[in-house]
Amino acid sequence: MSRRSGILEFAVLGLLRESPMHGYELRKRLNTSLGVFRAFSYGTLYPCLKTLVANGWLIEEPGSAPEDALAASLAGRRAKIVYRLTAEGKEHFEELLSHTGPDTWEDEHFAARFAFFGQTEREVRMRVLEGRRSRLEERLEKMRASLARTRERLDDYTLELQRHGMESVEREVRWLNELIESERAGRDQRRSDPGGPARDDITSGETDGLPRHRDDTGPDPSDDTVK
Repeated sequence: MSRRSGILEFAVLGLLRESPMHGYELRKRLNTSLGVFRAFSYGTLYPCLKTLVANGWLIEEPGSAPEDALAASLAGRRAKIVYRLTAEGKEHFEELLSHTGPDTWEDEHFAARFAFFGQTEREVRMRVLEGRRSRLEERLEKMRASLARTRERLDDYTLELQRHGMESVEREVRWLNELIESERAGRDQRRSDPGGPARDDITSGETDGLPRHRDDTGPDPSDDTVK
């Protein structure tokens, strides 16, 4: 399995954990609502869905009333199929949510993981955020060293492009710092209020520690300057 197909499977399972959908709805959510996959075809999505069904993580159900399905058949059209997450699929997705290895810090995979932070435990969110920050700080150090070595040989436009790339990484590092501090503040607040409600339920969708305002400092998976 390629890294991109693995990310797609993760995103599909996450969306179907929220509610059953048919292929068109899934593609629309992946392309627009999540902002993780900028463009991909049904030829990519449906093989992924078939794999998830074969693994027992999804089931296919009729997506319309029987009379509508009959009308679609008489008209030579296929009735819509709705995909629903199984109990095994939910368990598998929760296992994926708990994973915090180095691959979760990479550009596209991190964006997919962040899209489902509302379903992720706080400690896991912290590890993913800190890992992502560490990865970007390493990248930034290499970019600065490369720029220092080649500055005299670059024309103005190439130099400006490299500076733009560095600024994009620096913005994301600042954004991650804000998120990490907010997560820590929320954790400390919970500890100081032991009589308050529990906040670590994986399905709580709790975001009380997150900054309320976000500008352009977040990761843009389509931004080639941070890859």
